[in-house]
Amino acid sequence: MKRLSTLMLATIMTLGATAQTTADDVLSVVRKANDYFMAKYADPTIPTNVKKVRPSSLWTRAVYYEGLMALYEIDPQQRYLDYTDTWSNFHQWTPRNGVNTCDADDQCCAQTYLMRYMQVGGEEKITKVRENLDHQMLTPNEKKNATAKTQSTQPSLFGWWTWIDAIQMAMPVYMQMYKITNDTKYRDHGMKMYRWSRNECGGGLFNVKDGLWWRDADYVPPYKEPDGKDCYWSRGNGWVYAALVRCMDMLPKKSKEYKELKKDFLLMSEGLRKCQREDGFWNPSLVSTNYEMPETSGTALFLYGMAWGIQKGYLKEKVYGPVCEKAWTAMVRDAVHQDGFLGWMQGTGKDPSAGQPLSYTKVPDFEDYGTGCFLLGATEYFKLLSKGNVK
Repeated sequence: MKRLSTLMLATIMTLGATAQTTADDVLSVVRKANDYFMAKYADPTIPTNVKKVRPSSLWTRAVYYEGLMALYEIDPQQRYLDYTDTWSNFHQWTPRNGVNTCDADDQCCAQTYLMRYMQVGGEEKITKVRENLDHQMLTPNEKKNATAKTQSTQPSLFGWWTWIDAIQMAMPVYMQMYKITNDTKYRDHGMKMYRWSRNECGGGLFNVKDGLWWRDADYVPPYKEPDGKDCYWSRGNGWVYAALVRCMDMLPKKSKEYKELKKDFLLMSEGLRKCQREDGFWNPSLVSTNYEMPETSGTALFLYGMAWGIQKGYLKEKVYGPVCEKAWTAMVRDAVHQDGFLGWMQGTGKDPSAGQPLSYTKVPDFEDYGTGCFLLGATEYFKLLSKGNVK
């Protein structure tokens, strides 16, 4: 009887969300998810402690603040800024592990630092970030994984993003710094690093034919999933998709760099559209039946990109509007709890096997980046509905 009631409720929610979802409905849900997180992690300066202690400026938390900054755009509450500035000030507006790090995961927090600079100014918000980028731009990556399976046998000045997650963690920082300073060296170096990941790492991590990315050189063919399909990790592709959006937002629309990223964005959009599940989610492994189940973080990032693309006029509303509707409906129906907790969220890792098995009730090892992904997707969908582009 309980199972039957659950199914009936899910059916009612599905019909209601499909027919009546409004921008206000989306805002209500996204506030609930964010309030849950801010209440649970009320002091943003406290380090995380998952297997070991890490400062709260690590990449997982940094992604959350990307989402919070997006939420602030549609819901300008001062407490969001206070929460952000408490975190940023505590970490002295500096990349994790200092200005000499070349690890994209350490640099991700800088996206929020630079966003706050663009909002209110303050040189302290950009000084250490700029010093860090200037250091990386002169430093080749001599680690083995920067040259293995690539077109070159020499350490690459641009070969730092050996895993596709890094494109989201760090590439927007380069484009933000370009927009702030108008110094093209940041734009140009960021683009060269992107092209290295796209075209050289592992022989090229972007499969233009499918419009999807292999996570790193370990997953390019001949690597296959057990069913013989390519391993395209959902969240990894979500990271790249989100990065393309965030970088294009920093570039002039008529620039060759914008057009280059837009071309890849369109290829990815079509590739992702084709592998959406019937229920609206995407699998952890996009085209494979291995670990065939809902996954929230990738789904939220794909919603983020597609809702943005429709608003820009790059994606046809009649084609991609229903994809967005299905994705949002699925997350509200099957992932968002009454208290704002997000289920079906894959834990940290590098492929579809990470954090398995997923479920509606399982708490991932880190909750912050998943919430950030959800905030990004939800806020962009709010904007789409607010403009009346989706009926």
